[in-house]
Amino acid sequence: QVQLVESGGGLVQAGGSLRLSCVASGSIFSINDMGWYRQAPGKQRELVAVVTSGGSTNYGDSVKGRFIISRDNAKKTVALQMNSLKPEDTAVYYCNAQVRGWNLRTSAYWGQGTQVTVSS
Repeated sequence: QVQLVESGGGLVQAGGSLRLSCVASGSIFSINDMGWYRQAPGKQRELVAVVTSGGSTNYGDSVKGRFIISRDNAKKTVALQMNSLKPEDTAVYYCNAQVRGWNLRTSAYWGQGTQVTVSS
């Protein structure tokens, strides 16, 4: 009953910028943490950034100082501003949300992913 839809992926040259967006919809009472993960071919999925409902943030070491995560609770969206992109940022990026249902139980949901490709 809960869906996460990402947008904003694409092809960009090294040093460029992209902005990813994710919107949550469905049977939602509230959303706790929202974040972004990524997975490159042959590698494990890794944390990119996460933001709590109160606005606290956490970033993976490889993106600190380059990426910024933000959210809009009223719109149920989370965004990732990616600057100074590097070829090693190339991956499929997935939106994740910890959603409280109307029964007040929390479950994790994932988007389908959006491809980000950074050329040298």
